[in-house]
Amino acid sequence: MISRLELAEIIGERTLRQPIDTLKDSVAAYLLEESSVDELDSLMRDVLAYRAAHGYVEATIFSAHPLSNEVRGDLQALLKDEYPTAKKISINETIEPSVVGGIRIELAGRELDLTVKAKLNTFKRLTAARKD
Repeated sequence: MISRLELAEIIGERTLRQPIDTLKDSVAAYLLEESSVDELDSLMRDVLAYRAAHGYVEATIFSAHPLSNEVRGDLQALLKDEYPTAKKISINETIEPSVVGGIRIELAGRELDLTVKAKLNTFKRLTAARKD
């Protein structure tokens, strides 16, 4: 039996130049065949980490509305600063109705939540801690 990390390395190596959206569909089909669909998120996280380590950085941006060209450019610059040796940086945009305002950025093994909901939850947690 092959481990998830070994499988992620094999998939990552063979698909470095393949777009992430088609990659996820292929991995999901494989896992469906193997009756392991519940492994999709963790396997994809490992594959994305492998790809990032080899210079192919993919970020998924969740927002309530389509990103403007200016915001997209700012995100591209931010990611280039964070990954200066990256050969390619891809931004995949996902419209998420539950995001009222702001954005959430998901990278391999990392997430930056800049949504209004996250900020309100932090404020709520901080004010509740002061009452105690």
